[in-house]
Amino acid sequence: MRVRALLLSLLMVASSPGYAGLFDDKEARKQIADQQSMIGDLLTRITRLEELLENQSLLNLQTQIESLRQDTNKLRGQVEVLTNENELTQKRQRDFYIDLDGRLRRVEQPEPSTISASPPLSGIAGSETEASPPVAEVNAHSKAEVSENDAYEAAYEVFKSGNYQSAVTKLQAFLANHPSSRLAPSALYWIGNSHYALRDFSNAVITQRNLIKTYPDSSKAPDALLNIASSQREMNKVITSKKTLEDLIARYPGSDAADKARQRLANRK
Repeated sequence: MRVRALLLSLLMVASSPGYAGLFDDKEARKQIADQQSMIGDLLTRITRLEELLENQSLLNLQTQIESLRQDTNKLRGQVEVLTNENELTQKRQRDFYIDLDGRLRRVEQPEPSTISASPPLSGIAGSETEASPPVAEVNAHSKAEVSENDAYEAAYEVFKSGNYQSAVTKLQAFLANHPSSRLAPSALYWIGNSHYALRDFSNAVITQRNLIKTYPDSSKAPDALLNIASSQREMNKVITSKKTLEDLIARYPGSDAADKARQRLANRK
Protein backbone atom coordinates (compact mmCIF):
# COMPACT_ATOMS: atom_id res chain seq x y z
CA MET A 1 0.00 0.00 0.00
CA ARG A 2 2.85 2.41 0.73
CA VAL A 3 4.35 1.69 -2.68
CA ARG A 4 1.02 2.39 -4.33
CA ALA A 5 0.71 5.72 -2.48
CA LEU A 6 4.26 6.67 -3.46
CA LEU A 7 3.61 5.91 -7.12
CA LEU A 8 0.39 7.90 -7.07
CA SER A 9 2.31 10.83 -5.57
CA LEU A 10 4.91 10.59 -8.32
CA LEU A 11 2.16 10.46 -10.88
CA MET A 12 0.64 13.62 -9.49
CA VAL A 13 4.02 15.36 -9.42
CA ALA A 14 4.82 14.28 -12.95
CA SER A 15 1.48 15.58 -14.13
CA SER A 16 1.83 18.93 -12.39
CA PRO A 17 2.52 22.09 -14.49
CA GLY A 18 5.59 22.94 -12.45
CA TYR A 19 7.21 19.66 -13.30
CA ALA A 20 6.34 20.03 -16.95
CA GLY A 21 7.80 23.55 -17.01
CA LEU A 22 11.30 22.18 -16.51
CA PHE A 23 11.28 20.88 -20.09
CA ASP A 24 10.04 22.01 -23.50
CA ASP A 25 6.34 21.41 -23.97
CA LYS A 26 6.84 18.57 -26.41
CA GLU A 27 9.61 16.89 -24.44
CA ALA A 28 7.76 17.46 -21.19
CA ARG A 29 4.57 15.91 -22.51
CA LYS A 30 6.55 12.93 -23.83
CA GLN A 31 8.35 12.34 -20.54
CA ILE A 32 5.16 12.83 -18.57
CA ALA A 33 3.40 10.33 -20.81
CA ASP A 34 6.27 7.83 -20.46
CA GLN A 35 6.34 8.22 -16.70
CA GLN A 36 2.60 7.94 -16.45
CA SER A 37 2.76 4.75 -18.51
CA MET A 38 5.51 3.35 -16.29
CA ILE A 39 3.63 4.30 -13.14
CA GLY A 40 0.45 2.78 -14.60
CA ASP A 41 2.31 -0.46 -15.31
CA LEU A 42 3.72 -0.47 -11.79
CA LEU A 43 0.27 0.10 -10.32
CA THR A 44 -1.06 -2.78 -12.37
CA ARG A 45 1.75 -5.04 -11.17
CA ILE A 46 1.21 -3.94 -7.58
CA THR A 47 -2.50 -4.68 -7.86
CA ARG A 48 -1.73 -8.17 -9.18
CA LEU A 49 0.78 -8.76 -6.40
CA GLU A 50 -1.77 -7.68 -3.81
CA GLU A 51 -4.33 -10.05 -5.31
CA LEU A 52 -1.78 -12.87 -5.31
CA LEU A 53 -0.86 -12.18 -1.68
CA GLU A 54 -4.51 -12.10 -0.69
CA ASN A 55 -5.19 -15.35 -2.54
CA GLN A 56 -2.08 -16.91 -1.02
CA SER A 57 -3.23 -15.90 2.48
CA LEU A 58 -6.63 -17.44 1.83
CA LEU A 59 -4.96 -20.57 0.49
CA ASN A 60 -2.73 -20.83 3.55
CA LEU A 61 -5.73 -20.35 5.80
CA GLN A 62 -7.66 -23.06 3.99
CA THR A 63 -4.65 -25.36 4.24
CA GLN A 64 -4.43 -24.76 7.97
CA ILE A 65 -8.16 -25.37 8.42
CA GLU A 66 -7.93 -28.63 6.47
CA SER A 67 -4.92 -29.68 8.54
CA LEU A 68 -6.84 -28.94 11.76
CA ARG A 69 -9.82 -30.87 10.45
CA GLN A 70 -7.64 -33.90 9.73
CA ASP A 71 -6.04 -33.67 13.17
CA THR A 72 -9.50 -33.49 14.75
CA ASN A 73 -10.64 -36.59 12.85
CA LYS A 74 -7.51 -38.43 13.98
CA LEU A 75 -8.16 -37.45 17.60
CA ARG A 76 -11.75 -38.57 17.33
CA GLY A 77 -10.59 -41.91 16.01
CA GLN A 78 -8.13 -42.27 18.86
CA VAL A 79 -10.82 -41.39 21.39
CA GLU A 80 -13.12 -44.04 19.90
CA VAL A 81 -10.34 -46.64 20.08
CA LEU A 82 -9.55 -45.74 23.69
CA THR A 83 -13.25 -45.84 24.60
CA ASN A 84 -13.65 -49.29 23.07
CA GLU A 85 -10.49 -50.52 24.80
CA ASN A 86 -11.73 -49.14 28.13
CA GLU A 87 -15.11 -50.86 27.74
CA LEU A 88 -13.37 -54.11 26.81
CA THR A 89 -11.06 -53.81 29.84
CA GLN A 90 -14.01 -53.22 32.16
CA LYS A 91 -15.81 -56.23 30.71
CA ARG A 92 -12.75 -58.42 31.15
CA GLN A 93 -12.32 -57.17 34.71
CA ARG A 94 -15.98 -57.86 35.48
CA ASP A 95 -15.76 -61.36 33.96
CA PHE A 96 -12.61 -61.98 36.00
CA TYR A 97 -14.36 -60.93 39.20
CA ILE A 98 -17.34 -63.14 38.42
CA ASP A 99 -15.14 -66.16 37.72
CA LEU A 100 -13.07 -65.47 40.82
CA ASP A 101 -16.15 -65.18 42.98
CA GLY A 102 -17.48 -68.45 41.68
CA ARG A 103 -14.23 -70.25 42.51
CA LEU A 104 -13.99 -68.67 45.94
CA ARG A 105 -17.57 -69.49 46.80
CA ARG A 106 -16.97 -73.13 45.91
CA VAL A 107 -14.07 -73.08 48.36
CA GLU A 108 -16.18 -71.37 51.02
CA GLN A 109 -19.15 -73.72 50.54
CA PRO A 110 -19.55 -75.77 53.75
CA GLU A 111 -19.28 -79.51 53.51
CA PRO A 112 -22.68 -81.22 53.38
CA SER A 113 -23.52 -82.45 56.84
CA THR A 114 -24.18 -86.11 57.24
CA ILE A 115 -27.55 -86.96 58.69
CA SER A 116 -27.22 -89.56 61.42
CA ALA A 117 -29.88 -92.19 61.67
CA SER A 118 -32.20 -91.92 64.63
CA PRO A 119 -31.39 -94.44 67.36
CA PRO A 120 -33.82 -97.37 67.56
CA LEU A 121 -36.49 -97.06 70.19
CA SER A 122 -35.98 -99.30 73.16
CA GLY A 123 -38.67 -101.85 73.82
CA ILE A 124 -38.35 -101.26 77.56
CA ALA A 125 -41.18 -99.20 78.87
CA GLY A 126 -40.24 -95.86 80.33
CA SER A 127 -36.84 -95.62 78.54
CA GLU A 128 -35.93 -92.09 77.37
CA THR A 129 -34.58 -91.21 73.92
CA GLU A 130 -32.76 -88.06 72.84
CA ALA A 131 -35.20 -85.43 71.69
CA SER A 132 -34.71 -84.38 68.06
CA PRO A 133 -35.11 -80.68 67.15
CA PRO A 134 -38.64 -79.69 66.32
CA VAL A 135 -39.53 -79.85 62.62
CA ALA A 136 -40.75 -76.23 62.68
CA GLU A 137 -37.36 -75.05 63.97
CA VAL A 138 -35.48 -76.88 61.21
CA ASN A 139 -37.78 -75.46 58.56
CA ALA A 140 -37.40 -71.93 59.92
CA HIS A 141 -33.60 -72.24 59.84
CA SER A 142 -33.68 -73.52 56.25
CA LYS A 143 -35.96 -70.69 55.15
CA ALA A 144 -33.69 -68.12 56.82
CA GLU A 145 -30.65 -69.53 55.01
CA VAL A 146 -32.48 -69.53 51.68
CA SER A 147 -33.56 -65.93 52.26
CA GLU A 148 -29.96 -64.97 53.09
CA ASN A 149 -28.61 -66.60 49.95
CA ASP A 150 -31.31 -65.02 47.81
CA ALA A 151 -30.53 -61.57 49.19
CA TYR A 152 -26.83 -62.00 48.44
CA GLU A 153 -27.46 -63.37 44.95
CA ALA A 154 -29.81 -60.49 44.14
CA ALA A 155 -27.21 -57.93 45.21
CA TYR A 156 -24.45 -59.77 43.38
CA GLU A 157 -26.50 -59.86 40.17
CA VAL A 158 -26.72 -56.06 40.34
CA PHE A 159 -22.91 -55.91 40.53
CA LYS A 160 -22.56 -58.22 37.53
CA SER A 161 -24.93 -56.02 35.55
CA GLY A 162 -22.49 -53.11 35.95
CA ASN A 163 -24.80 -50.94 38.08
CA TYR A 164 -22.11 -50.42 40.70
CA GLN A 165 -23.77 -47.64 42.70
CA SER A 166 -26.91 -49.72 43.17
CA ALA A 167 -24.74 -52.75 43.95
CA VAL A 168 -23.10 -50.86 46.83
CA THR A 169 -26.53 -50.01 48.27
CA LYS A 170 -27.87 -53.55 48.00
CA LEU A 171 -24.73 -55.22 49.35
CA GLN A 172 -24.65 -52.82 52.29
CA ALA A 173 -28.31 -53.64 52.97
CA PHE A 174 -27.40 -57.34 52.89
CA LEU A 175 -24.69 -56.78 55.52
CA ALA A 176 -27.09 -54.78 57.68
CA ASN A 177 -29.67 -57.59 57.57
CA HIS A 178 -27.17 -60.46 57.82
CA PRO A 179 -24.14 -59.19 59.75
CA SER A 180 -23.04 -62.70 60.80
CA SER A 181 -23.50 -64.31 57.40
CA ARG A 182 -20.75 -66.51 56.02
CA LEU A 183 -21.18 -64.42 52.85
CA ALA A 184 -20.31 -61.17 54.65
CA PRO A 185 -16.65 -61.19 53.45
CA SER A 186 -17.82 -61.64 49.87
CA ALA A 187 -20.30 -58.80 50.24
CA LEU A 188 -17.58 -56.49 51.57
CA TYR A 189 -15.26 -57.52 48.76
CA TRP A 190 -17.81 -56.66 46.05
CA ILE A 191 -18.63 -53.36 47.74
CA GLY A 192 -14.93 -52.50 47.54
CA ASN A 193 -14.77 -53.53 43.89
CA SER A 194 -17.89 -51.48 43.13
CA HIS A 195 -16.19 -48.42 44.61
CA TYR A 196 -13.13 -49.19 42.47
CA ALA A 197 -15.25 -49.47 39.32
CA LEU A 198 -16.82 -46.11 40.22
CA ARG A 199 -13.26 -44.72 40.59
CA ASP A 200 -13.97 -43.99 44.25
CA PHE A 201 -10.58 -45.40 45.19
CA SER A 202 -10.52 -43.99 48.71
CA ASN A 203 -13.69 -45.85 49.73
CA ALA A 204 -12.46 -48.94 47.90
CA VAL A 205 -9.38 -49.00 50.14
CA ILE A 206 -11.43 -48.38 53.30
CA THR A 207 -13.87 -51.20 52.49
CA GLN A 208 -11.20 -53.75 51.60
CA ARG A 209 -9.21 -52.92 54.74
CA ASN A 210 -12.35 -53.46 56.78
CA LEU A 211 -12.69 -56.89 55.18
CA ILE A 212 -9.09 -57.84 55.98
CA LYS A 213 -9.36 -56.56 59.56
CA THR A 214 -12.66 -58.33 60.26
CA TYR A 215 -12.05 -61.52 58.27
CA PRO A 216 -8.26 -61.98 58.00
CA ASP A 217 -8.64 -65.71 57.29
CA SER A 218 -11.24 -65.29 54.55
CA SER A 219 -10.33 -66.49 51.07
CA LYS A 220 -11.29 -62.98 49.91
CA ALA A 221 -8.59 -61.30 52.01
CA PRO A 222 -5.69 -61.78 49.52
CA ASP A 223 -7.77 -60.39 46.66
CA ALA A 224 -8.86 -57.51 48.89
CA LEU A 225 -5.19 -56.59 49.35
CA LEU A 226 -4.67 -56.80 45.60
CA ASN A 227 -7.59 -54.43 45.07
CA ILE A 228 -6.12 -52.04 47.65
CA ALA A 229 -2.82 -52.02 45.74
CA SER A 230 -4.69 -51.29 42.48
CA SER A 231 -6.59 -48.42 44.12
CA GLN A 232 -3.41 -46.95 45.54
CA ARG A 233 -1.81 -47.16 42.12
CA GLU A 234 -4.75 -45.27 40.61
CA MET A 235 -4.27 -42.57 43.28
CA ASN A 236 -0.60 -42.27 42.19
CA LYS A 237 0.59 -43.72 45.50
CA VAL A 238 3.17 -45.86 43.72
CA ILE A 239 5.42 -46.57 46.70
CA THR A 240 2.46 -47.40 48.98
CA SER A 241 1.02 -49.67 46.29
CA LYS A 242 4.32 -51.53 46.04
CA LYS A 243 4.43 -52.02 49.81
CA THR A 244 0.87 -53.39 49.74
CA LEU A 245 1.86 -55.94 47.08
CA GLU A 246 4.85 -56.98 49.16
CA ASP A 247 2.61 -57.30 52.24
CA LEU A 248 0.19 -59.46 50.23
CA ILE A 249 2.99 -61.83 49.21
CA ALA A 250 4.26 -62.03 52.80
CA ARG A 251 0.84 -62.69 54.36
CA TYR A 252 -0.70 -64.94 51.71
CA PRO A 253 2.25 -66.41 49.76
CA GLY A 254 0.35 -69.36 48.28
CA SER A 255 -2.66 -67.44 46.98
CA ASP A 256 -3.49 -66.60 43.37
CA ALA A 257 -3.47 -62.95 44.38
CA ALA A 258 0.13 -63.31 45.57
CA ASP A 259 1.11 -64.69 42.16
CA LYS A 260 -0.45 -61.66 40.49
CA ALA A 261 1.35 -59.39 42.98
CA ARG A 262 4.70 -60.97 42.09
CA GLN A 263 3.97 -60.46 38.40
CA ARG A 264 3.08 -56.79 38.94
CA LEU A 265 6.25 -56.17 40.93
CA ALA A 266 8.32 -57.85 38.22
CA ASN A 267 6.71 -55.69 35.52
CA ARG A 268 7.56 -52.51 37.44
CA LYS A 269 11.29 -53.24 37.48
